[in-house]
Amino acid sequence: MGRIGLPELLVILVIILLLFGANRIPQIARSIAEGIKEFKKAITGKEKKEK
Repeated sequence: MGRIGLPELLVILVIILLLFGANRIPQIARSIAEGIKEFKKAITGKEKKEK
């Protein structure tokens, strides 16, 4: 009990698709990835030099 299987993941994916629409999902994923990068940068204290 407590494990998420393939049928549950598919249901969750369909619900997300219905809520946000197909066009908005890539934007949300990009925003989440950018947030994760900023969080990692803040944790490590390392910053890349911009060219």
